[in-house]
Order: sequence, then C-alpha cells, then structure tokens
Amino acid sequence: MGPQSAKTPPGADTPEVNAPAFSTSVTDTTLSDALLTLRKRRAVVIICVLLGLAYGIYKAGTQPRVFEAFGRIQVRSGSSNEYRVSAVQGYTGDATGSRMLAEVAILESDSLMLAVAREMDLANNPDFLGGKAPVPRAALDDPRVRQDTIHRLQSSLHIMLVQKTDIIRIGYSSLSPKLAADIVNKVIAAYIQRSYETRFASTQRVSNWLSGQLDDLKQQVQTSQEQLMDLQKRLGILGFDQNHSQINASVEQLSKASNDAHIARILAESRYRMLSSMDPNSIEASIDTASGATASGLNQLRGQYATAKATYAQMESTLGPNHPQAKAQKAQIDELSREIDTEEQRLVLQAKENYLAARTNEDQTSAALEAQKADAYKLRDDLVEYTIRQREFESNRNLYEGLLQRLRTAGVQAGLESLEIDVVDQAMLPAAPVLRPVSTIILTGLIFGLLGGIGLAFLLESLDTGLRSVAEIERITELPSLAIVPRARRTATDQSTLSVAERNIISLSQPKSQFAEAFRSLRTALLLSSAGQPPKVILLTSATPSEGKTTAASNLAVILAQGKARVLLIDADLRRPNVHHRFGINARVGLTTLLTGATTLEQTVQHVPNVPNLDVLVSGPVPPFPTEMLSSESMTTLLEQCCRMYTHVIIDSPPILSVTDGVILAHEADAVVLVVRHGKSSKHVVRRARDLLMRSGAPITGIMLNAVDMSSPEYYGYYGYSGYSYSGVDAESWESPSRAARHAETTDEVKR
Repeated sequence: MGPQSAKTPPGADTPEVNAPAFSTSVTDTTLSDALLTLRKRRAVVIICVLLGLAYGIYKAGTQPRVFEAFGRIQVRSGSSNEYRVSAVQGYTGDATGSRMLAEVAILESDSLMLAVAREMDLANNPDFLGGKAPVPRAALDDPRVRQDTIHRLQSSLHIMLVQKTDIIRIGYSSLSPKLAADIVNKVIAAYIQRSYETRFASTQRVSNWLSGQLDDLKQQVQTSQEQLMDLQKRLGILGFDQNHSQINASVEQLSKASNDAHIARILAESRYRMLSSMDPNSIEASIDTASGATASGLNQLRGQYATAKATYAQMESTLGPNHPQAKAQKAQIDELSREIDTEEQRLVLQAKENYLAARTNEDQTSAALEAQKADAYKLRDDLVEYTIRQREFESNRNLYEGLLQRLRTAGVQAGLESLEIDVVDQAMLPAAPVLRPVSTIILTGLIFGLLGGIGLAFLLESLDTGLRSVAEIERITELPSLAIVPRARRTATDQSTLSVAERNIISLSQPKSQFAEAFRSLRTALLLSSAGQPPKVILLTSATPSEGKTTAASNLAVILAQGKARVLLIDADLRRPNVHHRFGINARVGLTTLLTGATTLEQTVQHVPNVPNLDVLVSGPVPPFPTEMLSSESMTTLLEQCCRMYTHVIIDSPPILSVTDGVILAHEADAVVLVVRHGKSSKHVVRRARDLLMRSGAPITGIMLNAVDMSSPEYYGYYGYSGYSYSGVDAESWESPSRAARHAETTDEVKR
C-alpha cells in the first residue's frame, strides 16, 4: 500500500497536523477584483443606471417653474466703536469672518422666520403653501403649524456671503414671483428691525446695570467723604504737613529739656555726695567751684577764726589764760568755731536741696516727654488712617466719574447701532423662472443610478457567502487549487450511438474539450504532488452532497487510465452509490460483498470496455452499518492488495460533513482532493470540512473547483490562449458564451 498504509486508526489519538505551507499573500481588494465584481453584477448596475436615467428624465420633464428673487445687504462694522460701553462689543478685523457667519445664522433663525411668517400671514397664504388656504384659518400659535411654516420658509430661503466682502445675498424661491420678492424684502426689514431692537435692548441692559453700580458707588463716595471730614475734625485741622507739626516740635524741645535736666541732676547729685562724705576741713577748697555757694562767708569766718586763735595764743603767753582779755578771746574763738560748723552744715544741706530739685526736674521733664511721645504716636496712627481714607475717597470718586461718563455715551451708541446695516439691493420681481438644464438633471440621475448600482453590486457581493473564485477559496482553505473544472455541456451529437459510459462521462465522449483538459490538469497536479513517488490511493470527497465527487472521480479515473497506468475506481459511498450508473454496469456484487468475504477481488472488479486499463469496484448492496465496514481491518487489507495490483486507486467517498466515512477513508489515502462546487459551497462549510480533514491527519493535497461557469468574469479566458485551439468537430461542438472559450483550451499551470 502507499505511504498511508501504516497509519493509526482514525479513532486513535493523533496529534493535530499542521496546515500545509500554502497561503495567499494577496488579501486586499485590488482594482481588478472590483472590476470583476462589477462584471459579475453588471445586471444590477445596468438596472440601477436605467432607473437613474428614467428618474432623471422624469424630473427634467416635471420640474416646477420656480421664480427666485434676491436682495443684498451690507453689514458694516466699526461705525460706533468709539462710543461703545466696552471693547468686547466692538468687532475687530480678525473677527469679521465669524461675525458675518453669525449674521447669516441670525437671518436663518427660527425667531426671525416666525416674525416674517406672522407679519405676512404665510400660514394662510395659498401661494406659499402651494395650494388652497386652510379652512379654518391656521394659527401660528399651534406648534405643528408653526414648525411646518418655519421649515417651509427656511427650505426655500437661500442666504450666502459674497466672498471677501461684508455683503450678504438673500434669495427666495417660489412659484409666485411676487411672493418671492415680498418675502425677501420682509426678511431684510425684519432683520434690520431685530438688529436695532436687540442692540438697543442690550445697551439698555448695560445702562441699567451701570446705573445700579453708579448708585452704589455714589453712596460709597459719600460715605468715604464723610469719614474723611470726621477725621479732619477729630484731628483739629483742615490740612497739615506731616513733617512739620506742632507735636513734633514739642517732642523735640522736651527731649532737649529732658537731657539738660538729666545732666543737672547728675551734677547736683555728685556735689551733694561729695560734700556729705568729705572732711569738713577740705570743704573750703571745693566751695568755690560749687555752683551757687557763698564762699566769702565761710572764708571770712575761717579767717576770723584763725586770727582769733593767733591773738589768743599771744595773749595766753603774755597775759596768761586767766586774764579777762584772754578769756574773752577764748569765748570769741568758740563762737567762731560754732559759726563755721553751722555754715558747713548749711552748705551740705544746700547741696542736698539742689540735688533733690534737679532730680524732681528730671522726673517731670521725662514724664512730659513720654506723654508728648504718646501724643505723637497717636497722631501718627491718625495720619495713616487719614491717608487711607483720602485714597479710598479718591478711588471711589474716579471710578464713579469714569462709569458716569460711560453711561452718558451708552445712549449715543444705542442710536448708532442701527446704522450699521445698509440695504444694497431691494428684491425685485423676477422676470423669468429658474429652470435647471435638462441635461444636468438627466446626467445627475444617471450618475446617482451608476453609483447606487455600484454600491448595490458590492453589497450583494459582500452578502454572498458562496465561493466563486480560486483566490477566495485558497484564502479560506489555505490550500492550493489543483484544477478548475468547467460546467459540463452536452453536445448536439446523436446520443443513441454512444454507450452508457460515453453518455455519462464527458472525458470519453469529448476528449478534446475544456472539461477533459481540466481533468488532465488535475491528473498532472496529483502526480506531481508528492516528491518521492506519485500517490497510489487518491480520495475524492466534498463537504456537502451534490458537489460532483462521483463525476470528478469517474473522469479522473478515465484520464489516468488513458495512459499506461492501471487504475481501479472504488465506489466507497455505501449510502448513496452512483458509480455503477455512470458506467452502466451491474451492482449486485461490489465492495460490500468483498469486505464481507462473499467474493474475491478478481470476482468483484468489473472492466470498462471503452478504457482497457480501467477497472471499477462498485459499492454493491447497501449495508446496514457502512461506517463500521469501511473502518474494518478488511478495508485496510483490501487497499493494500489493490495498491500491489494497480498503479492508482481512485476512491469516491461520501461527504465528510454528513457522515464520517470520508474522514475514515481519508486517513487511509495517499492524497485527498476536496471537491468544491462553484457557487454552492459556503465559506464556513468548506472551512469546516478542511478542519476535519486536517485534524484527522489526512494527507489533503488541495481543492478542485467544480462546475465553473467559464463565461463569468472571474474565469474569462482561463482555459484560452490566443492563437491556440483544437480544430475539428470537437472544438466546434463545445458550447460557451465567449468565442475564446469555444475555441481555446489549456491546462492549469502546476507550480507545487
């Protein structure tokens, strides 16, 4: 048997086999893919283009005769900036663009539209409503009527800025030319009136606010002035120099007097202490230097005392101490001594009194100085408060006067604001209706139809889950495409002369057709799929029924047998066998009888007369348990025996998503081909089938796209080469929509 003969049973635990080293590198949608999609959905695009063209013709023929009236206004800025209350309200050059956009928004505002509708009674105007006036009369107080009227008015009103100017163009479209002109003029008038009223009201609000602020400031100025006057009265001055006041002069004089008294006290105290502590005999020397001392009296007494003592000493030596004159002189001496003592005590007492007087003078002077300093400190605090009060008064007065001046200019500004809007052109009655060119309307409908058709085509393509291109299938499955088999087409030849096999197998009846060439491409791809040797056991399966497995297996077996190889075709679909019908052979014995041991291989296989090298092993009677029979050891032994007798063994298996028979047989094969029917299989179904095969360890070789419409844009010219085709009846009998497809055939390029 082939390389897969020694594989473990499918039910055993096997590691997951990695996907083949094949991937599509192009995943983005290219321009060619988009063109292919449009060609495939060209019917949708053509229908949408025709609908768009018909709609454009209808709109061009039924467009209403609309009259458009327009007027122009100029919104000037800066005419009254010098009188504005604040610079914030003024417009600068940089804000011109935003200001003009704001004015356009005001012109389109609901409030302005409502004012125009009320004044013109548009809710009951038949020309405005495009029909008869409502009965009873409609009122704009009704929210629904108001909203409908405003929306109708705004939808026909066209407001635009004239580039690089301050001019606004206002237009209105209506079936009535007079109504169009009246609405434009009324919008301009209402806008001017609103501009004046809003700006005047804004200025009035500012004025009222300033008036309230001025009242508060006026009260604050009065309060500050009263506090300043009270402080002046308390200080006793109307105004004074802070550097040369009377209190400062008094402080200076008292400070000097205090210093002098302090010095006098020190001198008096030192003289007193000196006199009270010195020798009485030495007082005489310091009396003269003492301030206020009578040095002559004490000196005279001392002189008389000295003279008396000298006289007494002389008398005592001459007259004797008892002499009356001596005694009289002695008495005089004693009297002088007492007078000297009395004078000395008087001088000490006088010095003490002078000291006490100086100290008292010093104390009084210091007390007066401290009191004056306290007055000076208090005066300094009063001066600070006076300065603060004065500055507060000046500040409040300046603010009051400035706001008062602004308030006076606000009245002037309120009158100037309305002069900033000038009417450049009044709306006139339009002379002719405004009609769009017929060609423009038709071209617009045609373009929209084309764009809608393209969008719808891509939408349908994105919603289509069917696999229709090779690139898409390779991207979904990550497997290579082995062949693209076109849709089988019967020729007009006489079918009665053909055998059953020739009628059912196109490779026999039309060997030179594109269909046969596709299977030759499949044969080449399979033979080159393995590096060592060509695969012996080849299994063909699909995800779901009716995808062409039996057709593919039969034609592949015929193509392989047309060479020198011996080929065995096994119908392993034991539930719905169909191979025997294709070849017109008997199905009484087959695979089931062979597996049960009722027949041998030589007795069971049947030969195909048209293909000498091809043998067919049909399914035989339908068994009750097909899965158990296909997974038995007898099936493995049979495949080994067939591999020894035949060059290739082709197995037609059931769909793998319906039953597990295909997965079991795939585990025994050397090469597995997944058949995908064009336009039938969905993406998730094919991906699910691929996953089942990969997890079972099956040697999946690639995919075969079956029943392809070669006239579709994806495959246009796929099998055709310019200048190369078959000649003869076979080439002419092939039916295909395109001439290149009818006369050109080729094989797939195999790059594995």
